[in-house]
Order: sequence, then C-alpha cells, then structure tokens
Amino acid sequence: MPKLSVIVPFYNVRRYVPDALRSLRANARDDFEFILVDDCSTDGTTDLLARAESELPGAVLLKHERNGGLATARNTGIDAARGEYLTFLDGDDWLAPGYYDRLVGVIEGLGCDFVRTDHVQCTARNRSVQRVPHGRRNVVLSPREAILPAHRSTSVDYAYAWAGVYHRRLADRGLLHFTDGLRTAEDRPWIWKLHREAESFAVTGLLGVFYRRGVASSLTQIGDARQLDFVRAFDQVVEETAADPDAARLLPKAVRTYCAIISHHLGSIERFEAPVARKLKVMSMAALRRMPQDVLDDALASMDAARATRLRRLRRRPVRAAEVAA
Repeated sequence: MPKLSVIVPFYNVRRYVPDALRSLRANARDDFEFILVDDCSTDGTTDLLARAESELPGAVLLKHERNGGLATARNTGIDAARGEYLTFLDGDDWLAPGYYDRLVGVIEGLGCDFVRTDHVQCTARNRSVQRVPHGRRNVVLSPREAILPAHRSTSVDYAYAWAGVYHRRLADRGLLHFTDGLRTAEDRPWIWKLHREAESFAVTGLLGVFYRRGVASSLTQIGDARQLDFVRAFDQVVEETAADPDAARLLPKAVRTYCAIISHHLGSIERFEAPVARKLKVMSMAALRRMPQDVLDDALASMDAARATRLRRLRRRPVRAAEVAA
C-alpha cells in the first residue's frame, strides 16, 4: 500500500501543468502515488500528462471520456487511490518541495482522521498566507465542535479540499467523495459532511500549497450558469444538516452561511451574463423560501444591515410566471 495518494484533476490548464508537475516531482517518494485525472482536456494538457505518466515517479494517468467537472474528477481519483492517506491538488496550483513528506509526518504524529493546513494565495505577483479559521493548532479535536459558532468564520468555511490530508478510513466510509456533477462550491457539502461525521481532526500551520487565484479559465472568474451550482451545493448542506441529530445547534450556521453566499453573488451580479443574472435572482429567491423560516429569520437578524436588507427585499419579491418558466 502506498503511504500517500495525491489526486490531481486537470482540465484545460496547459499553461500551468508544468509548474504542477515540477512541484509533484519535488515531492516524490517511493511510497507516494500521484493520480493525474484528465477531465477531457482539449488544449494540449493531455499530451503533457501522457509524458508525465512515464517521467514522474509514482504517476498514474486516468482519462475521462467526457468532461464531468472537478467533483467527478476527484471522485475518479478517490476510487483509484490505494494510499493509507489521501490528499488533493488542483492542476493550476503548485507545492513547496518536500511538503507532502512533512504533511504525512504531521498526520501520523497526531493519529487523527484528517488534518487541515494553511496555504499561500497567489494573485499575479502578490502572495498572502491564508489561515484555517481555527485557533488551536496541533491538537486533536472533534470536527463537529469546530463547525460553530454560527456568527463567526470557522473550519467549515475554509472548504479547500487540497488544504489538508485525510486517512483512507474516511474514503472507506464514503466521507471523501464529492457530489457528482457539481461545477462550483463542490467543497461545501464535502467539508460539512466531513465535520459532521468524522471523529477527529487537527489544524496545523504547515505551509506548502500555493493556490493560484485569478486564473481566466477558473469557474470563479466565469459568470456563466455553472456558477449557479452553489445553490444545489448549499441546498445539500442545509438538507443534510437538518437531518442531523444535532440539527437545532448546527442548522443556524448552515443557513447563515447560505445567506451570506447568496448575498455575495447578488452583490456582484454585474459579472454574470444577463440571463444568468436573472436566473440567479429567481433561484436565490426560491432558496430563501426553502430554508426553515424561523432559522432564516434569526440568521437575517444576525447579519449586517446591507446584506440583511438585500435578502429581505428578495425574499418579499413576488415570483412572476415567466421567471418560473425560465
């Protein structure tokens, strides 16, 4: 059994593939495997990955027949992974040399289900350290307790799958798989499920993942209909949390976070194509009406005036028949 499986989906990121592959080589170990998942790229990425399969120690190349999105590509990698531990990297990001060796040392030393890490955010030439919003470091704790408090940013709001390492027993229990087909916000139901159902976790200050922001092909930069998958993702978070035995305590956090994300998208609605912007409003309005209304009332009361006003206005807006049909 390999010690570590690294799952790396790629889709049309030819410009960045060499950086990712060089950093994987600088992290290679005899007992590490690198599962490269080509999600049906059309820009030459496939050729670079085919060469890497023979040149990168531990590389395994898997190819999709059709594009399935990041969540589906990660699931392909999880299903093929043989390692005692699993982690993720996105195909347009890169790593510090020797990072994975140190990361494995941390989780082995702590003996917990998963470990979350800080990372370096890279926007053009700017670099900034982004930290897990959790104060206690290198101490094994209950992930369920780290979901709260509802009014503050917590570990479930730091949803980057690649910012951590996970014991394979989580995969065996089905806790590492993503919701197939989600094109954005795929990490949100995933991180909530992990925190609700895993037994132990820890946070460490280890730095080694360099997260590239502002990539033109990234869905965070594209204002098309795929962005609206955040509604499906957060509907899942709310539905699953409402079914949890501890729902009364956890649901206010899920609803408040959902509201904050809706408000964020509405606040930058000009970046969406016009038909998508209209659909965003209709879907957001419907989402507000699906939420437990007493919990929603409390969430809006706890938010700042600008966001709460925006959401209350949308909540009161009548639904037109033409909008429903669209």
